[in-house]
Amino acid sequence: MGLESIRGLLLDLSGTIYVDDTRIEGALEAVKALQAARYRLRYITNTTSRPRRRILQRMEKLGLPVAENEVFTAPLAASHVLEAAGHRRCHFLLNKEVLEEFAAFENDTKHPEAVVIGDIGEDFTYKVLNLAFEHIMEGAAFYALAENRFFKSGGRIRLDMGPFVKALEYATGQTAEVIGKPAPAFFHAAVATMSLETGEVAMVGDDIESDVGGAMQAGLKGILVKTGKYKEEDAARSPVQPDITLDSIAGLPGLLGI
Repeated sequence: MGLESIRGLLLDLSGTIYVDDTRIEGALEAVKALQAARYRLRYITNTTSRPRRRILQRMEKLGLPVAENEVFTAPLAASHVLEAAGHRRCHFLLNKEVLEEFAAFENDTKHPEAVVIGDIGEDFTYKVLNLAFEHIMEGAAFYALAENRFFKSGGRIRLDMGPFVKALEYATGQTAEVIGKPAPAFFHAAVATMSLETGEVAMVGDDIESDVGGAMQAGLKGILVKTGKYKEEDAARSPVQPDITLDSIAGLPGLLGI
């Protein structure tokens, strides 16, 4: 299966480790086995509705305490991208809690240098989208923290931020720079924190496009799990062919021979 060289793993959170406030069956045991075998782990997520602080609290509540530097998020990556680009005044379409990740920037809704769109759920109104549209048309740079199509919560699938990003792209004629998954740069940045090469790392996730497809495009191995948002029909029609498909993360230690 070509996993002999794997020394590190990027583990998706929602849909792979847990769904809402419930652990995926066998996830805790799998993580403990990986830790005992000294695999380097990073928990990566496109979640932009809560700051890393809240993600760490949720994981601790679920019995999965991890170090802060082991959680790699799209907002965290975005702050580095904005700083490198020299943007100081940004119009953030983010909830108030997530704005704490961008304390070094001015939240400017009148004359921003960049528009940064994340998941604001039911606050995606015409007024909110039109203001972002105006700024982009006036020359503001356009960033999206992710472009996932949907997610699963409360036993139902729900629109994610991707459809709203695509609406703004269509209206403005501008393509957003995607910072989170499936952007190869996001995976490369996460791998860099592990001091490993891409060929030594595999991505494990429930989204065949953002998790597996993005990782494989970035040079990582892609492992799809049939939990969370996984749907057999989506996998069947996707051009992405995972290196491996598992019923759940519970099967990962056995796959790796540990």
